[in-house]
Amino acid sequence: MRMVTATAVALALVGPAAPAATAHQPDTDGIWRTDGYGTVLSIRNGTFQEYQTTAVSCLKGDSAQRTGPGTYTTPDGTVLTVRTRGSRDRASLRVDGSVGDRDLRRIPELPDAWRPAPEGPLAAFDVFWQSFEENYPFFSAKGIDWHALRDQYRPRVHAKTTRDQLHAVFSQMVKPLYDAHVAVEDGDRVFAQVRPGTVLPMQELDTKVKKFIVTHDLKGARNLQDFANGRITYADLPGGQGYLRISGFGGYAGDGAPYAAQLAELDRAMDTVLDQERTQRLKGLVIDVRINGGGSDALGIHIAGHLTDTPYRAYSRRARNHPVDPTRHTRPQPVYVTPAQGPRYTGPVAVLTGGSTVSAGETFTQALMDRPGRTVRIGQPTQGVFSDVMRRKLPNGMAAWLPNEEFLTRSGRTFDGTGIPPHLTEPVFTEDEFDKKRDSAFDWALNVLREYGGTTS
Repeated sequence: MRMVTATAVALALVGPAAPAATAHQPDTDGIWRTDGYGTVLSIRNGTFQEYQTTAVSCLKGDSAQRTGPGTYTTPDGTVLTVRTRGSRDRASLRVDGSVGDRDLRRIPELPDAWRPAPEGPLAAFDVFWQSFEENYPFFSAKGIDWHALRDQYRPRVHAKTTRDQLHAVFSQMVKPLYDAHVAVEDGDRVFAQVRPGTVLPMQELDTKVKKFIVTHDLKGARNLQDFANGRITYADLPGGQGYLRISGFGGYAGDGAPYAAQLAELDRAMDTVLDQERTQRLKGLVIDVRINGGGSDALGIHIAGHLTDTPYRAYSRRARNHPVDPTRHTRPQPVYVTPAQGPRYTGPVAVLTGGSTVSAGETFTQALMDRPGRTVRIGQPTQGVFSDVMRRKLPNGMAAWLPNEEFLTRSGRTFDGTGIPPHLTEPVFTEDEFDKKRDSAFDWALNVLREYGGTTS
């Protein structure tokens, strides 16, 4: 189900249909189908179980256990909240760290496809192909004929096809998508790739870039400090400007920490960085997300709330919800930025982006596009992957990762595939920039902020 980071958070729930609710049973007990997301949920006796469904399969996923009224917690600590909505036959599901709900409708029983699934290579192929066929939104935009790929590759799969061969087939099928939110998983072996000309924001790159920035860009800066487990860095620059680097929207309280702990750590960082004294004197703020591996969209929205005095809509989110017609979607859910409590910075902002700005780094960038006040983007287009990631289990134990959502601007535009373009195009961490000890995007950001002169209109 919901994937809060660029890694999948699969939610799953099990059991036969529950009887009608009684005084001793929560109203949410029963069998539910999500609007979109190819999922059926079974909630009974404190257990929340997901079934991942297609026209040819209904496979059990992981389970979560009740930890409070209407709340369930997965083994990895993700908190799920289920609430009825208007009647006992309508409900919503929210995942901690998500920016929206999923609509649920009660159904009488599990789908007819629920049965012990065959585990052979052909069965795995069919579930793999069908999972993309019913959920992936971008075949047309990318010019990919998914039906032709089935016709090309299915004849190569048979009862004696090895796992290595099947993994190679699946990888070849999705390679033309060049989608960083698409992957083929078999144990520790994962095939994934990024948009041509870009690189993933891996730890080695992040370390190299951070050292370069501290040594060259922040020479002469004051109050250089790391926060949130090193994922956030702040420094006061000469000339009254500030520099805020965000390398991800998660991991703030350590790996595996619940969302509440991540949010608390973020609040501690932002309360220090944007205290009353600094927000009053700053003449401009550089926000650097050029190396950002994503994470929780909600944490990005929370940071945006420290940069405005006026509520505004960040974007709307919708999911594909028809197995045959890729133009049909769930009702768009608007996501709003709400001003944070306490001091807020409302002056001019320069956002640095690049091809290694991925996932929640991109939704954060999108959330600043309609920010009141002056906001300019400098660098290169972002990676172009915004959706949460569905991790779909296959009958043979392999798994596929794929997106199924679109994040819409006010005019209904998406930036999937192409990424969000900058206002000012500059090279980002090229070998030439490293060799010449130069950071053109950073330098331009300072120039632009000086031209703005600290005005907020």
